[in-house]
Amino acid sequence: MTFKHDDLLAKLAEVAELAGRPSRYVIAYSGGLDSTVMLHALVASRDVHQTRLTAVHIDHALHDDSAAWSQHCKAIADSLDVELVELKVHVDVDSGEGTEGAARRARYDAFRSYVRAGDWLLSAHHKDDQAETLLLNLMRGSGPAGLAGIGEIRPLAGGWLVRPLLSVARSQLQDYAAKHELNWIDDPSNEDRQYDRNYLRHEVLPRLQSRWPDVASRLKRSAVLAGEASLLLDQLADADFRTLGGRADRLALKRLQELPPARQRNVLRYVVRELGLPSPPATTLQSLITELIPARDDAQPIVTWPGAEIRRYRDNVYVLAASTTAESDAVRPITFGTATKSVALAPGLGDLDLEPGAPSGLADAVVTRGLELRYRSGGEEIKPLGQLHTRKLKKLLQEEGVVPWMRDKLPLVYSEGKLVAVADLWIAAGAASEPGTAIRWRNRPSLH
Repeated sequence: MTFKHDDLLAKLAEVAELAGRPSRYVIAYSGGLDSTVMLHALVASRDVHQTRLTAVHIDHALHDDSAAWSQHCKAIADSLDVELVELKVHVDVDSGEGTEGAARRARYDAFRSYVRAGDWLLSAHHKDDQAETLLLNLMRGSGPAGLAGIGEIRPLAGGWLVRPLLSVARSQLQDYAAKHELNWIDDPSNEDRQYDRNYLRHEVLPRLQSRWPDVASRLKRSAVLAGEASLLLDQLADADFRTLGGRADRLALKRLQELPPARQRNVLRYVVRELGLPSPPATTLQSLITELIPARDDAQPIVTWPGAEIRRYRDNVYVLAASTTAESDAVRPITFGTATKSVALAPGLGDLDLEPGAPSGLADAVVTRGLELRYRSGGEEIKPLGQLHTRKLKKLLQEEGVVPWMRDKLPLVYSEGKLVAVADLWIAAGAASEPGTAIRWRNRPSLH
C-alpha cells in the first residue's frame, strides 16, 4: 500500500468533523523523514485544503549540527514557499526526566507558547512510532493511559494537537520520499541504542516483525482498546474529582480517604494531568496512597517527584508544581515610576504590582521614602490596618490559614526598615492612606 497526500487529506477531514476546520496548520517540522513527508504532502494539496501553512522548527541545541539542521529546514521551507518559524529552547538535562523527557517537555512548552486558538499543530508520528511507544510504556509499567500510546487528537493551547499519520507505516513514508526525491535530516542520535526508544526500534521490533509481520497493526489495535479503557477511567475520575471539590490543585481529604485505593490513584493521576504536571511514577503514586493520605491529622507530609509535589495540610491535599525557593536573604529595592510598576518574583511566584491612585493603599509619603522587597526571616511584626494591636506575622498567617509552604515565599514590602505591607494581604495602619498605592499580587500560587 502506498501513501498519497489524498490519504492525509481524508484523515484531516475526519478530524475536522470533531474539531471543526482549522484556521492554520502548524507543522512540527524537525527536518526528519516523517515531518518532511507530511510538509510536502500538505504543500502538494494546498489548493484542495486551502488552509494556511506554517512550519515550526524547534532547536534543542543538544547536537553540534543543530544550527545546520535549522538552515536545512529553512532551505526546504523556502523551496516549498512555506513560512518557517524557528524556536530555540533550553533543555534542562538535570531535571530528573532524562534527556528525552526534558527535551520533549521543552519542545511542547515552546509549541504551547506559539499555537493560537483555532490552530492545529500537526505532528508526524506514524504507526511504527505508535508501536514503539506502546512497548516503551509497557516496559515502564504504565496503565491504560500509557498503553493507549499516542493519541490522535487532543487540545493544545486553545487549538488542537493532531497526529494524522498514525495509520501510516514508516516504510510507506520512505516510499513517498523516494518517489518525490525529498531530502531530509538523519539525526545520528536515532542510531544510539543507549536510548530506550532506539533500542526498541533497532533491536526489539525487527525481531517481533520477523515472527509477526503485522506487529505494528496488532499493537495499534491494542492501543485503541487501551484508549477506550482509559477514557472510561477518566470519566470515573472526573466524577470523583467533582465530589472532591472540583479544584485540581486542592482535594478534600476526607472524601479522598473514603475512596478505594484504586480510585484514589485514578483521580490523582487525573488531576496531575489536568494541571499539566509530570506523571508520578507508580512507586510515588503508591507512597501517596499508603503514606500521605492516611497520615495523622497533625502531620504535614509531602511526596515529591521531578517537576511536581503533593502536600497535605489540615483538611486538604494539595497538588503543586515543584517548589520554588524565594530569595529569603535578598533585599531588593522597588523602583517606582509614573505608571504601574511590576516586580517579577521568583519563578512560579508571579509578580507584585504597585498601582498608584487606587482607592486605598500605601501613602505617598511612604512610597516616596523608598520601598524594598524582602522575604520572611523570622520575628516580623505588623499592625494591620483596621486592627488595634501589633501582631506577630507568624500568628497572622496561621489565623489566615496560609499553607505552611507559602509562608516564607510571601513578598514583604518595607520602607525605611519597617514592614509596611505583607503581599496584598495586609497594609500597616501607619503606612496606609485613601487614596494610595495599592499592591496587587498577580498570578500568585494558591495560599489556602
